[in-house]
Amino acid sequence: MKTSNILAAAALSLLAAAGAHAETYEGVQPLTSGYSRAEVAPQAVAAARAGNVYGDGVSSAVAPALVASTDRAIVRSEAVAAAHAPGQNLRREAFAGSVVPSQARSFTRQAGL
Repeated sequence: MKTSNILAAAALSLLAAAGAHAETYEGVQPLTSGYSRAEVAPQAVAAARAGNVYGDGVSSAVAPALVASTDRAIVRSEAVAAAHAPGQNLRREAFAGSVVPSQARSFTRQAGL
């Protein structure tokens, strides 16, 4: 029984060795660039000076200050007016049972809610 197993294993290993073959080496592929050395050199210098644009530290620079389109006092006064509006929090989710009280319905009509 042992010899039959050994023979079967040997036959399988011979089949595997015969079936496996390596790829052929085709050599170095020819260069297919349309640029000359004189054209590539300035591009290489510019890329080297630009640094690693894909690195982790690229976005670590301080962001420029944002320029506001409106005055701070105007925005503050609008926020205070909205906070003091009578119907500002009249949404169904703000009340128990999701029902707006009847006395508050007049505010919702005024506020357009």
